[in-house]
Amino acid sequence: MKKLINAPDQVVADALRGIQAAHGDRLRVSLDPYLLVRADAPVRGKVGLVSGGGSGHEPMHGGYVGRGMLDAACPGEVFTSPTPDQMLAATKAVDGGAGVVHIVKNYTGDVLNFEMAADLAGGEGIEVATVLTNDDVAVEDSLYTAGRRGVGVTVLVEKIAGAAAEAGRSLQEVAEIGRRVNAQGRSMGMALTPCVTPASGRPSFELAEDEVEIGIGIHGEPGRFREQAGPASQVAERLMTPILEDLPFRSGDRVLAFVNGMGGTPLLELYVVYAEVARIAAAHGLRIERNLIGNYITSLEMQGCSITLLKLDDELERYWDAPVDTPALRWGA
Repeated sequence: MKKLINAPDQVVADALRGIQAAHGDRLRVSLDPYLLVRADAPVRGKVGLVSGGGSGHEPMHGGYVGRGMLDAACPGEVFTSPTPDQMLAATKAVDGGAGVVHIVKNYTGDVLNFEMAADLAGGEGIEVATVLTNDDVAVEDSLYTAGRRGVGVTVLVEKIAGAAAEAGRSLQEVAEIGRRVNAQGRSMGMALTPCVTPASGRPSFELAEDEVEIGIGIHGEPGRFREQAGPASQVAERLMTPILEDLPFRSGDRVLAFVNGMGGTPLLELYVVYAEVARIAAAHGLRIERNLIGNYITSLEMQGCSITLLKLDDELERYWDAPVDTPALRWGA
């Protein structure tokens, strides 16, 4: 194993120190417990947004803490859920009196721990609403979940719900907008290679040199099937077809198209995939109004990609376009 780390058991703490050094003007970083909090939090009268999950998926979630997105993020150890005490501390740190929304990916550990944190926060007088993301169409259940996994739509929920909170919407309104984004978005991913977690030093799964896995999860969970590696056009068809069928998307729909890298995929290749996504979308009569291309929800150094389509309406489009100022996503600020 070759990685740019000091020691496997210190990688998250060391990364948080790096984030503090790089972005201390906009974030407060805690090492006990692990937390990243917006520098000006709590913002009085604004709904707070908290998310979190295992490290190794950067820039999600800590890279999205800042004006127009999250107020706090809770990083766990690599591919491991953060703990309820982290989530409670984050909730209390961002409570400005208007309540707090928890944005939770549908992984068993995350769901149980956020539920416990919400109960504890309620006992301290903080009203919490939860938005669960479960947009992955690849499989109904996996090694880490009961039901569909929460993947690429999570980034879109954090941005759009974050803008709604910044605009002064109420707790229930922000949560409803987040749930609408999840309901109107679908995702599917694939892997060219596994990744290596620092603690294990071994590949997270086995994949032959000439194979790809279609429907992979962000922790290396099995997907729908394996097949011989083919061109980007074939990969795009494999991912887009179940996405389009699942909602379903219809001719005339306005969409946001999100092509995400899994951490080790060059941007050059992601644009090749996006060209295929645009072609397929046009053939189905979809109008791509907005797009996002790059590494935004990753799996360490895994090579591969995921595709997310979000059906847009005027309100969601307006909040997507609203200013955002975070380490990993910034425009209009």
